[in-house]
Amino acid sequence: MIHILKSLFKATLVFVLLLTCWVGLSSPTQAAPNRESRLPGGDAITEGDALLRYALPIENPTIFKIQGDIESIIAPIRGRRWSAASSSLSEAGFLLSTRSENILASIPESRHSEAQEVLDQLSADLNLLRDRVAEQDKIAAFATQKTCLSEVETLENLMVQGFPYEVPSEYSALPQLKGRATVEIETEKGNLTVIVDGYNAPVTAGNFVDLVSRGFYDGLPINRAEEFYVVQLGDPPGPEEGFVDPDTKEERTIPLEIRVQSEPEPIYEFTLEEIGLYREEPVLPFSAYGTLGMARPDDDPNGGSSQFFFFLFEPELTPAGLNLLDGRYAGFGYVVEGEEVLPELKKGDRIISMKVIEGAENLVPGQTS
Repeated sequence: MIHILKSLFKATLVFVLLLTCWVGLSSPTQAAPNRESRLPGGDAITEGDALLRYALPIENPTIFKIQGDIESIIAPIRGRRWSAASSSLSEAGFLLSTRSENILASIPESRHSEAQEVLDQLSADLNLLRDRVAEQDKIAAFATQKTCLSEVETLENLMVQGFPYEVPSEYSALPQLKGRATVEIETEKGNLTVIVDGYNAPVTAGNFVDLVSRGFYDGLPINRAEEFYVVQLGDPPGPEEGFVDPDTKEERTIPLEIRVQSEPEPIYEFTLEEIGLYREEPVLPFSAYGTLGMARPDDDPNGGSSQFFFFLFEPELTPAGLNLLDGRYAGFGYVVEGEEVLPELKKGDRIISMKVIEGAENLVPGQTS
């Protein structure tokens, strides 16, 4: 059975302690100059929604600063440090009122009308959020914050202009996702919604969305479920461990694909440690509960096919930015709704269906010779 490296996972705590003594927890990874503005400082991000926003192929320091200010109120509110939350929102409001033209400059002119409507709504909702914080209404504040961040995300998506690079031609026979797609997963224990990211993992995400579109996963059982570790599925019935393409009659395998912060394109076929990039940070890290990862044989980085896993991230066991999956396995998306279903899934529970509900047009079929 294909499986991810359980022994490495169990060694994580020991590794972290040794690493702390060796290089120190605060040792930064050098970021590419044109990406510095979009990388927030401080603790690693552990929310899938936020990771997806920062992973978009855009550059606009103003919108990233507004986003960061709105995101940063979570800890102060939970700690009842209302003045700190209010200060962050004041900074966001000031930028929004004085730098809106800078935001519009990153959006194609044909989309300006739509963008202006979103800007106006964001301004109104940001004022409402400041009121909720002033009232010290935690529940209402978090609900309004979610609305504001959704509007920020809409603006950021309007900035995206095409696919940012060319996927190497040797992978042209494989399906590719030139953008993002949203997939709804119906299970016996409840429903999940995931967003898969083709901007940073086009081959891995394309393979997954293609299989979803074929109905490959419908009816398959969970073949692995380990508490605080993974829920894995995609093993078809019979002797095969992956997807057999009906056209070629052969198992389709995909290369390991990891994009790091300092590179404009993904790295293919090698783990980061194999090529000496020990300190590089993946754009899609395993730092959020419900990270989607591609399973593969222990001894073959390029042997992934149909099996994938949800990483059941627990901060106490696998500190964000310091777990042993980053750089060894391809992350390609995050659960954005229904994450409470994941711990309920057990081995043998079945997937009822998977459907692409948004972004199907971004799937590019593999080119046959």
